[in-house]
Amino acid sequence: MTRVEIEIPDEVSAEVSNLDLTVEGPNGSVTRTLWYPSVSVSVEDGHVVIVSEEENAKTNATVGTFESHVSNMIHGVTEGWEYEMEVYYAHFPMQVAVEGDDVVIENFLGERAERRTPIRGDTEVQVDGEVVTLTGPSKEDVGQTAADIEQLTRVTDKDTRVFQDGVYITQKPQTGGA
Repeated sequence: MTRVEIEIPDEVSAEVSNLDLTVEGPNGSVTRTLWYPSVSVSVEDGHVVIVSEEENAKTNATVGTFESHVSNMIHGVTEGWEYEMEVYYAHFPMQVAVEGDDVVIENFLGERAERRTPIRGDTEVQVDGEVVTLTGPSKEDVGQTAADIEQLTRVTDKDTRVFQDGVYITQKPQTGGA
């Protein structure tokens, strides 16, 4: 039997409902479904407790994964996650903007049609000239939004050594022990 306890900071609250763990803090809340056979997640005495009934490699790996998810959730609601992206163009000046819940890229490689991708979860996107900053409490939502923006400007039908235009991730959050 394996038992892992993760301390919940003072400004953070956590609760388990069915198989969903919800962590709330100053930067918002993050909910994630944590389910695996013979692994249970609970909140006891200011700790998130992950217990596995079996001792095998897959179950132990899942406990470690759950531990990382919980640590990332706590980090997200206290300090938040931040990605930085850079707009690069050599041929046509493209415009990147936020419209409602979408990121819009206009004039990519001289195209008349705009390219759009949704902003996921509680992610906030700020465009300041050539720098796009994404912040939010959920590491998955922020990272997926950044990846979606990067994929939106992917060049497939041209020589990528010549056509390097796009929006690229230049800075990711450093993953510590989690």
